[in-house]
Amino acid sequence: MNIREQFHAVMNGQPVDGMPVMEWAYWWDKTLDVWYEQGLPRWLDERQMQDYFGLAHQKQFWLALKAAGCPSPASHGAGIINDEADYDAIRPFILPDDSVSRLAPQLEALREPHKNGETLVWYTLDGFFWWPRVLFGIENHFYSFYDYPELYHRICNDLVEWQIRMVDEMAQYLKPDFMTIAEDMSYNHGPMLSKELFDEFLLPYYKRLIPEIKKHGTHVFIDSDGDITTAVPWFIEAGIDGILPLERQSGVDVAKIRELYPDFLMIGSFDKMCMFHTEKEIRAEIERLLPTIRKGKFLPAMDHQTPPGTPLENYRTYVALMKEYGVQACADCGK
Repeated sequence: MNIREQFHAVMNGQPVDGMPVMEWAYWWDKTLDVWYEQGLPRWLDERQMQDYFGLAHQKQFWLALKAAGCPSPASHGAGIINDEADYDAIRPFILPDDSVSRLAPQLEALREPHKNGETLVWYTLDGFFWWPRVLFGIENHFYSFYDYPELYHRICNDLVEWQIRMVDEMAQYLKPDFMTIAEDMSYNHGPMLSKELFDEFLLPYYKRLIPEIKKHGTHVFIDSDGDITTAVPWFIEAGIDGILPLERQSGVDVAKIRELYPDFLMIGSFDKMCMFHTEKEIRAEIERLLPTIRKGKFLPAMDHQTPPGTPLENYRTYVALMKEYGVQACADCGK
């Protein structure tokens, strides 16, 4: 089976001859700095890096929401608007019409390898929690639900109309295998907003967007750090298929999620902190995930970017063990 066949078999809970080992979130620069000192060639591009480690070929596209001339925040976590007048002022510099067309050469180059099953293609859209936070800034974003509810809805309405156009335009080049809606709406104690706020300010826009994505045969995932367990039924109600990265350090238990929601798709959950230890600990962490892998619809992967300080040899061990266990575990999927 090729990479795309394996991926879709896993997501459909079907038997498969191996498990794609996918680095969905590439490495920190400080992680790479250590690896370069330990022998990683410095001249490798993204695809060559995948080959070097024996990873599945995959390509992510993140659709840009800002155009030239858009103001920058004064500091990390700060916003670029405070009220309706500010939004009016920046509106010409956001949600550009060429977000997909500027990617045309890359999309065209991937047509054949995607069609032949050699490369997974996926993309990311900013979500209805994430994008308003970018605009308002972290602190003011939380107040905006109460201080500027009409503006919040206006921002999300503008966003979803733009997203639907971009999704349809991308599908003219190829049909991506999956996509993520970037949200990061949870922390280690659960969601950062109530179900009531979710239903009022996010859910209506998910329900408009997700059918437009799915009509192209693309799996829809939420990308949210933290403990998302409480929010899983919220996402299911919205029509979302699955979630990543399922951070172990936040207490996420994929076995519990699988028990409660048998058809919910999952990517991630491998505790990245194991990478500082030995092969024994890496192996034990994969074995912790095996029962859930065998139930299907779950692709284990690093539960965020491989942390700085990870020895190069440990990462190679991780990939090798993922492949070793993946063959035996995935063969049982769907049985």
